[in-house]
Amino acid sequence: MSILWVILGFTLLVIGGEFLVRSSVALSFKFSISKMVIGMTVVSFATSAPELLVSVQAALSGSPAIAINNVVGSNIANIGLVLGVTAMVGTIAVDKSFYKLNWPVMMVFSIVLYYFLKNDNVLTAKEGGILFVGLIIFLYTLIKKGRKDISVEDVDDALAVVSNFKIILWLVIGATALYFGSEWLVEGSKDIARSLGVSEAVIGVSLIAIGTSVPELAASVIAAAKQEKAISLGNLIGSNIFNIASVLGLTAIIKPITVTEPQILSHDIFWMLGFSFILIPIIFLPKKLQISRAKGFFLVFAYGAFMFLIFTRG
Repeated sequence: MSILWVILGFTLLVIGGEFLVRSSVALSFKFSISKMVIGMTVVSFATSAPELLVSVQAALSGSPAIAINNVVGSNIANIGLVLGVTAMVGTIAVDKSFYKLNWPVMMVFSIVLYYFLKNDNVLTAKEGGILFVGLIIFLYTLIKKGRKDISVEDVDDALAVVSNFKIILWLVIGATALYFGSEWLVEGSKDIARSLGVSEAVIGVSLIAIGTSVPELAASVIAAAKQEKAISLGNLIGSNIFNIASVLGLTAIIKPITVTEPQILSHDIFWMLGFSFILIPIIFLPKKLQISRAKGFFLVFAYGAFMFLIFTRG
């Protein structure tokens, strides 16, 4: 029964996320917000909604390990699994903006998160606020620069002529699906953790993290197979920044997140930092500014090693 709740939870999160993105973009068009700004802000926030709802639900239901490891695991999966598999389908070109802005900002947020958690084993409301304010500053910098390399393929022009009734309907469907999806996923995952005899942290960094990355993985692989530039390294890095700053930041503001399982700080977060850091040598060696199939295979292999170690440690 627990597996059924998890599957239903994942399904509702995918449906809810899709409807929330549609309604958010349509609403943004109503307020005459530019397509670039919509892509950089509204779509990014909406696509982080499943992770946010799962983390808030986990924190409020007394499972902070799931809240933290959902983000840590999603960030690892974005690089090791999503980026790796996508590169195996087709070589990915890397824009210079990656190492000039996106990667340094991601590393700063990752290191600051580690410091906040390591300092007193709690991500407080104040620290969550600092992360979220940092995100606002980052977005302001992007918008002010009017960056040309921001991918906005996800912003559908057809959404500019949607009726107000449809927008409200989509918002209601999206919010309802996300609420129940997050609740069922967290409860089902906790039951599975208990039945398998593994910690909630393990389930959070594996099952839940992969689940919230599945829609992105599917879209990336399909786009790569069609040889469309619908996925870029910048987009994945942006997703990782949003996961830390908006998901954990906002969750901590709602309810401070306590580190209840030591392996999060002694093991999992170092894998996240490692996967983030290794992108620099990967994009420069041996061939500059591209992630080849071989490099993609290496990332997937590293992710497999991470998953193996996660479950063998229990």
